[in-house]
Amino acid sequence: MAAPAPTRYRDFWPHYVGAHRRAGTRLLHFAGTSASLALLMIGLLLGPLWLLALAPVAGYGLAWLGHALVERNRPAAFEHPLWGLIGDFQMYGLMWAGRMDQEIIQLDLEGKLPFDVHSAELNNW
Repeated sequence: MAAPAPTRYRDFWPHYVGAHRRAGTRLLHFAGTSASLALLMIGLLLGPLWLLALAPVAGYGLAWLGHALVERNRPAAFEHPLWGLIGDFQMYGLMWAGRMDQEIIQLDLEGKLPFDVHSAELNNW
């Protein structure tokens, strides 16, 4: 029996983490988010403004590549676009802080992950 669809972001977060259990997927998300932020900053501060249009292409392009080639699953953003974006930035912040592995382990200890944590690739990326 499938788990019920989340109705709150805090219920969505474990689903999001479960869709990013492979280190390569998380690395591509990190690179995509970094590239998006860089394009936004450069476009706003230095121009040209058309760089702003490339920001979502870089971010989503690398993330979706990770889902297609590494994780082999459907991006969480397809079901919940806003929550997926929030989840990406939450994961990005945890990765910068070196705490993403701990987040995966903690969610597993709480029984909230839709996978066995031992099948995850832990190393913050």
